[in-house]
Amino acid sequence: MAENEQILIGTVVEVRGDGMDARITEEHSTAAPIIKVGNEEILAGNIGSYVVIRQSSISVLALVFKMWERDRFDHLGNRATDRFISLIPVGELTADNVFIRGVRHYPTPGASVYAVGLNEINAIFVKFRQYEFYIGQLASQKDYHLSLDPRALFGRHFAILGQSGSGKSWTVTSLIQHTIKAMPKTHLILLDLHGEYCWKDDNGRIQSAFPNEVVNYVDALDLEMPYWMMSYSELVDLFIDRDDKGASMQMAFMREVLQTLKRKEAKTIGLPGVTIDTPIYFSLAEMYMQFKAANEERKDFGKTMGALFGQFDEFLVRMQSRFNDVRYDFLLKPKKRNTSASMADLLRQFIGLGDKKANITVVDLSSVPTDIRPAVSAQVGRLAYEFNYWNPKRREFPITLICEEAHAYIPRERGGQFDGTKRMMERIAKEGRKYGVSIGVVSQRPTELSETMLAQCSSFICLRTTNPDDQAYIRGLVPEAEGDLTDILTSLGRGEALVLGEAAPLPTRVQVYRPNPEPKSNDVDYFTGWREGPDDLDVEGIVNNWRTQTRH
Repeated sequence: MAENEQILIGTVVEVRGDGMDARITEEHSTAAPIIKVGNEEILAGNIGSYVVIRQSSISVLALVFKMWERDRFDHLGNRATDRFISLIPVGELTADNVFIRGVRHYPTPGASVYAVGLNEINAIFVKFRQYEFYIGQLASQKDYHLSLDPRALFGRHFAILGQSGSGKSWTVTSLIQHTIKAMPKTHLILLDLHGEYCWKDDNGRIQSAFPNEVVNYVDALDLEMPYWMMSYSELVDLFIDRDDKGASMQMAFMREVLQTLKRKEAKTIGLPGVTIDTPIYFSLAEMYMQFKAANEERKDFGKTMGALFGQFDEFLVRMQSRFNDVRYDFLLKPKKRNTSASMADLLRQFIGLGDKKANITVVDLSSVPTDIRPAVSAQVGRLAYEFNYWNPKRREFPITLICEEAHAYIPRERGGQFDGTKRMMERIAKEGRKYGVSIGVVSQRPTELSETMLAQCSSFICLRTTNPDDQAYIRGLVPEAEGDLTDILTSLGRGEALVLGEAAPLPTRVQVYRPNPEPKSNDVDYFTGWREGPDDLDVEGIVNNWRTQTRH
């Protein structure tokens, strides 16, 4: 046995189906129970640390998730204080010091609780260290660096959850930086809703949280993701108000018009057949005119109104307002992507296979109107999915789509404005793994995020969460035996996370590496701004930025 295995720190006093309680020995029942073994310092019994429970041939590894004290008095009335810890069993150690997840043999009250040192830690994580995919340091062992299993993390979807200010952007940036370092042929697409990961400085130069040689910055307005590459359901989301009493009629007529226009284009480019979702060019103006003609149709020299007369008033107004709004030009008035042949070049830029090869494509959606970000996000996700669906080398070219602020466009509620977006993202979550497309969702409100999406995630990186509803929801996402670990979430520091699921051998509290460089996500410094801020502003410049939709 390793030397530190013999350091007794407590005794089991209660065993339950979901955990155990132990009393700390008086020797180690201090405010800061740090045990030194040679040059190694062990935090014994602290929340988030590990212990080994030994009894006869049983060796159970457990995680400390709660600590409390209880006073007792002797027959003379003298008071003494006992310290207790609550433990969640996470696995067993064999006689050869090999870690096995899950517990088959439980100890009984009276079993000894020992401190865990590097030998036991190595037994737990040794299989994962082969990947050299390090993301941070163990909270209980600052000298030990945690490697995750990238096959499980990226191959089976993951979620990064935590409240505002807990370090989500920090974690995303650090994770991507170390992913590229460990796997130099990474293929990531990041939906950046706030311009945190790539941005333009005061001189108009692109700054990034990732090395310039591996990142492909794409401003969604410059990318020109044209309307004709959108699916039928996405076009419905864009142009039709589902709450309108005539929505069903509008959707049916749009389906008919799209089929006609796409058959016409297919004949021109020599395509044998098309579906309503085939990504080929069609004229938006021509679709508008067909709606307009049907809406105004009269027969018998104007005496009889057509069957669809007046049915499309709402649709025409909505479509015209979209078309006249300069913010939608990148989507509705493409200048470069206005032929079916232009699709391949768009996909090359999008996937990072353009003139500049890139590991990560950051799609900056910060300048896109809020009400159509969901539709654009769905289009990005669908393009990634469809690209690999038809890619014969999909198994050698897997893609991960990272969705920042996912609750904003993959909501829990069914129906409504984002229904098409939600269905597309849920389809990727359910089917994407077969075709080498996975999703990483990032959210500060898991209770508002699609249940289907989270149910498909096999790994969770949980940062500080104090909202009781969100805590309860996260508790329900993890195995019952690990549910009590969510109590730790309120005490996590910035960038500190609880890793749960298949990507780690057991629930692990880790301090995520500080990203270098950092994303542009720091909170505004009100104190300094209000003490040393500017005396005047270029209001005319602000007005111009507002009018031209230009952000710096």
